[in-house]
Amino acid sequence: MMNKKSFLIVLLFIALSAKLQAQDTPKDSVSTKNNQELIVSKDSISKNNSSFDKGKEYILGGITVTGLQKFSEATVKVFTGLQNGQTIKLPGDKLTSAIKKLYDSKQFSEVEVYLSKIDGDTVYLEFKVVELPQLNNIKVTGISSSKTKDLLKETDLKKGAMVTENLIVTSKNYLKKKYTDKGFLKTKVSLNTQKDTTNTNAVDMNIHIDKGSRIKVKKITFIGNKALSDKKLRGAMKNTKRKFFGRFWKSSKYIQENYKKDLESILEKYSEKGYRDARILNDKLTWNNDNTINLEIDLEEGRQYRFGDILFIGNKKYTDEQLNSFLRIDKGDIYNGKVLKERISGDGSPDSQDIQTLYHNSGYLFSQVNAVETKVQNDSITVEVRIREDDPATIRKVTVLGNDKTNDHVIYRELRVKPGDLFSRENIIRSIREIGQLGFFDSNVTPDVKPNYNDKTTDIDFSVVEKGASQVELQGGYGGGSFIGTLGLSFNNFSMRNIFKKEAYTPLPMGDGQKLSLRLQASRSYETYSFSFTEPWLGGRTPQSFSAAIYSSKQYRYDYYSYDVNKSQYINILGASLGLGKRLQWPDDYFQLSQSITYQRIDLHDYPYTVGSSNNVLNKGNLNNLAYNITFSRNSAGPSLIFPTYGSQFSITGKATFPYSAVNGKNYSEPANLTPEARRNWLAQQYKWLEYYKISAKGKWYTALAKKLALMSNFELGYLGSYNKTLGLPPVERYFVGGDGIAQGQLDGRETIGLRGYENNRLSSIDGGSIYNKFQLELRYSITDKPAASIYTLGFLEAGNSYRNFSTFNPFILKRSAGFGVRVFMPAFGLLGIDFGYGFDPLPGKTEKSGWQTHFIIGRQF
Repeated sequence: MMNKKSFLIVLLFIALSAKLQAQDTPKDSVSTKNNQELIVSKDSISKNNSSFDKGKEYILGGITVTGLQKFSEATVKVFTGLQNGQTIKLPGDKLTSAIKKLYDSKQFSEVEVYLSKIDGDTVYLEFKVVELPQLNNIKVTGISSSKTKDLLKETDLKKGAMVTENLIVTSKNYLKKKYTDKGFLKTKVSLNTQKDTTNTNAVDMNIHIDKGSRIKVKKITFIGNKALSDKKLRGAMKNTKRKFFGRFWKSSKYIQENYKKDLESILEKYSEKGYRDARILNDKLTWNNDNTINLEIDLEEGRQYRFGDILFIGNKKYTDEQLNSFLRIDKGDIYNGKVLKERISGDGSPDSQDIQTLYHNSGYLFSQVNAVETKVQNDSITVEVRIREDDPATIRKVTVLGNDKTNDHVIYRELRVKPGDLFSRENIIRSIREIGQLGFFDSNVTPDVKPNYNDKTTDIDFSVVEKGASQVELQGGYGGGSFIGTLGLSFNNFSMRNIFKKEAYTPLPMGDGQKLSLRLQASRSYETYSFSFTEPWLGGRTPQSFSAAIYSSKQYRYDYYSYDVNKSQYINILGASLGLGKRLQWPDDYFQLSQSITYQRIDLHDYPYTVGSSNNVLNKGNLNNLAYNITFSRNSAGPSLIFPTYGSQFSITGKATFPYSAVNGKNYSEPANLTPEARRNWLAQQYKWLEYYKISAKGKWYTALAKKLALMSNFELGYLGSYNKTLGLPPVERYFVGGDGIAQGQLDGRETIGLRGYENNRLSSIDGGSIYNKFQLELRYSITDKPAASIYTLGFLEAGNSYRNFSTFNPFILKRSAGFGVRVFMPAFGLLGIDFGYGFDPLPGKTEKSGWQTHFIIGRQF
């Protein structure tokens, strides 16, 4: 039994215990009670001598709450969880829990409980609380207003937040770390509050950030290193660099977190050289008078180790010799733990050549390969490669998720994993690439492999994110004083079989992977209309494509020097083409053979063309251009169609007409004494059926240098030849080099080859060249690859040239350029970009360097 005074002490103890258990208990937000307030119920206790039992259950008769400013009494009662009429022990868990709940609400800085009244088995309690103040206005000084807005979003400092000691401390620490992590090591943050007299129980907060200057690293010195030089060790530190004049490619700021990673990189560097026992004894930071720092790293290298015996245990599928061909490590080689791990379990690249991948590509999904050091003797380490092959796994089910518009069969026919096949990591990676090459989905195709060990099967789910396949094609460029523009519609996921189904128009029949294009291209000097259709899987069973196109073009006489257009001199071209393409199985199934037949009817209306080898001018007549085209290509680039990071694209193309002059018995020597009109008629007859052959080769290689960073290397070569020396080269099918590379709609078979840093087509003669070559390096960095827009920046080096004939061809006389640019791919509009190129050489006929040129790229160019 205890009296009420003792009970009051017990209740205060309970309140104190609950307060200590609370997760966020402020200490200096509001003032606490004085002693007189704490014994406010002393008189009533002395007047009421009723006794009660410790631990006895009482009925809660009522609760009163005092000290409230913004909250209502009913709200606080709800927070406590107590209800009138419930049983409660004095003291007991329910009362302790009620106090803790009030603290956990993070709305109160003080909670005290008083026994107001005891009436038999009924008790009445008083909760006295002190509310936390709310944050009203926040003022930040020392940084710009734009940075202030972003900074406050990252913290919990928001209007209406309850101001606690924990909020103040954590916010201050966060703001300081924010700037020290950027190299401002002497950042100071002051944070104080003051009462807001305009609001009840609210405070304003003032924050001042003095970030100081960014601290640079002046010296990095090493102690105890003999095997590796200071230069090599500093090279291993990828993030922490010394300050010196001219460094622009990497900052020399000091960030502690990155510095710790660099210390680990130093040890990794030693491990790669066989010093597996190397350790850092101490690292020290000292300050200089010029507000820079020195870093001193004390090392213990230990001894260098080499590989001893390498033993394979548990392998049945492959022999030791076969596994050694993947491991590529011999006894006596310097011990390299990193290389050993990569040769065992892979380096993370899609084409990794390692033992684990070898097993995974052969169906052994459940296999395990581990390298264990079993013996260290002197400087020799014996390694056991322990293999648990298990049984091969069979693919049970393959599903594709996320394709809302594209029909399932379009995706499934591209997959290299089928139900019933053995599991193959290589085929999964290939499937990812093939899906990406469709161009209908975001490049981040995610396969989910779901193995079932019990029956040695696996399910594979491919998750795709669909992006718009149809495009409003806006292609444009500026060059030679003229804007070149294209307006068209490209439906890259069209469905011809549903063209007569009304319900399929959403807004057009889509989903079968076919391509339908309607284009209008125009400038001051020409206008072109075209229609094309492509079916990538003719018949739906084999990867054999069918394509068809018709087009019409009208081109006016254009003076490249004066930029004048003469519309009384023009050429009309009407053309069509039919093509078939087939994916090959040999040498591998990245190869494709494409063939097509093209026909053009070219009508000249006082439009001059240079023909033959004697610079004859043909300006009237109807020309016919019937040609056979064949292309042998290989494309292993991937995974993205827009931003490839591995693989290559290579093609050899031939185009040829029938050699009419070799079989028609016609004399192509010019008769004597022809009048000008008769000569024009004679030339028109000579070139009524054009004859020529063309050979071109192109190659691109993609190399991932780092995450989001890739190098594209490119070469191109083209040659236009004739069967009959007397007849010479045809007036069409020429090469035009220079500028943005956008084809300008003159559909006379000409090829436009971009060489940035020079005006469009100006590196070739007015009539075009018969030979060209081009070399290119392009470094690309991906900023984002979201479905809504893919963006990457680039820097380039280019060199190339055009030549009139083989006698003037010199592959070492090149026009050089360098520059930078940006590309933005949006599904609805294709590829948009801008390049700034600097031409280091003059245009033909000029002496001044080409200098800076701006090139706008609007259109899909891959």
